[in-house]
Formats: sequence, C-alpha cells, structure tokens
Amino acid sequence: MADPTSSLDDQVRAADPDRWLSSRFVGDPQARADLIALYAFEAELMSIPTRVTQPLLAEMRYVWWREQMDGVFSGVARKGHPVLEALTDLVGRHGLPRDSFDTLIEAHIDRVHGEPHDLDAFYRGPMQVAVQILAGASHDAEIVEASRVWSLSQVGRADEADALRVNANRLLASLPAVAFPAVAHAALKPDTPEALKRLKLTWATLRGRI
Repeated sequence: MADPTSSLDDQVRAADPDRWLSSRFVGDPQARADLIALYAFEAELMSIPTRVTQPLLAEMRYVWWREQMDGVFSGVARKGHPVLEALTDLVGRHGLPRDSFDTLIEAHIDRVHGEPHDLDAFYRGPMQVAVQILAGASHDAEIVEASRVWSLSQVGRADEADALRVNANRLLASLPAVAFPAVAHAALKPDTPEALKRLKLTWATLRGRI
C-alpha cells in the first residue's frame, strides 16, 4: 500500500515546486508533513480549472470542497481521500481557523467567473496558516508584508514586490526561525533559474530574510 504522506509530497512537488522546496527546510518530519498537507489542499483547488473548462462546472467542484470543510473542522475526515484525511488531522491538532480555508475557496470561485484575484485570500491567508502550523498563532503581523511580496511577484508585479522587501525583512526579524520555511519561497522570483533555487532558499533561511 502506498504511503499517503509520500503521495501528498509527490503531489505538492509537482504542483507547487517552490513551496515544496521551502518545506525541505522544516527539520521536524511531522511539521513538514503538516505543511505538505496544507499545500496539497491548495494544489487540489488550483487544479480544478485545468480539469474543467466551464465556470459552472468548476464552481460545482469548489462547492464540493467547501462542503467538505464541515467534516474537516468537525474532526470527521472523508475516508479514502488522502488530502481531506490529512487536512482533518492537521486542523484538529493545530486548532486552525476555518475562515482562511473558506475565503480561499470563495476566491477560487470568483476567479473562474472572471473576477480579479483576491491576493490576500490566495497568498496571505495560506501563509498565515503555514506559519501557525510551524510556530503557533499570533505571528500575522510579522508576515503580512512578506505575503504581499510573494503575491505581487506571482502576478507579474515584480517592481512593486521588490519595493516592499526592505519592510518585509524588517518585520520578519521578529518571526521565530522555525517558521521561516513557511515564508522562504517569497525570496524566489519568477525568473529564478531552477538550478539556483535551493541555494537561494538556503541563503534566505540562514539569514531569515527574503
């Protein structure tokens, strides 16, 4: 029987290589697996528009995921679905808030209907959850600018992202080092060569700066 943890890790590595690479800097195996579970959930949502072309059909799939959150947050995993099983366990152990998950799903629904990207929902919310997984709650203020750097870089607004890095790094100085792998990928720009990504992430992690 295949190892579900390995399966999710492979899924994230294929769908989200930058954050998968950042997760390699998490020393604790359980914490790394928890981060991967979160990223696998996001990968599932991101893949929906690649599998269906009509907005209404995509919305139906997102509504299904929204309905599954009832089970996830009541501790009743959907058996046989590795992502939902892992997510249910993750949410229960870390006491994660539901709003970021619901907001992300709603943002995906809006996106398939042609609405502008909700950058906070797509980038800030998941980064906050990832930091909570690694270092507990109450670190939102430290990562807010880093999440903006990441989001702006991802939507082609590199100049705006670069302008925020100094302040982002100032705030990150107060972030516990154990949480930095949850934000390290913000150090990578879209044009960073694959061969240099691990080196750049290593340097960013050592300094605690993006």
